[in-house]
Amino acid sequence: MKSMKKMVWSAFFLALGLILPFLTGQIQGIGNKLLPMHIPILICGFVCGWKYGLLVGFITPLLRSFLFSMPVPTIAIAMAFELATYGTVVGILYQKFQKHWARIYISLFTAMIAGRFVWGVASIIIYGITQTAFTWQMFIGGALLNAIPGVILQIVLIPILMLALEKSGVMENADR
Repeated sequence: MKSMKKMVWSAFFLALGLILPFLTGQIQGIGNKLLPMHIPILICGFVCGWKYGLLVGFITPLLRSFLFSMPVPTIAIAMAFELATYGTVVGILYQKFQKHWARIYISLFTAMIAGRFVWGVASIIIYGITQTAFTWQMFIGGALLNAIPGVILQIVLIPILMLALEKSGVMENADR
């Protein structure tokens, strides 16, 4: 029964990952900087565990690219590795520090750093295959500067949502 719940939750987070970019994309100049696909993937890792977080994180940008042509395939592939890392790291650490009061923040910050690193490595490889330069400035811009609004949103919103899910009892039976 628990695996069925995890599959339903995962499908919900996948759907959110596909839909949220449409909503934030309407905000001129900042919509894509809010990193709308990242939030449901991170929460999926928290709620469903690392295996589901990895799978949903990897599939979401690729499926969105295939269905809606956004993000473009080269970006979608790098994002697939980044988001898979988010879902995996947050799921593993949240389970490891399950009884610690700071487990949400430890898991979230570590996943965000690891995911950005993996995105950079994946981008270097993908851009190298396509014989396009991936510069240090592109990494800093994509991983840090352009992402600041989304990072702030994640740091504020995700702990609030996770605490609400914990208090509601959704998380107490989550056997990751």
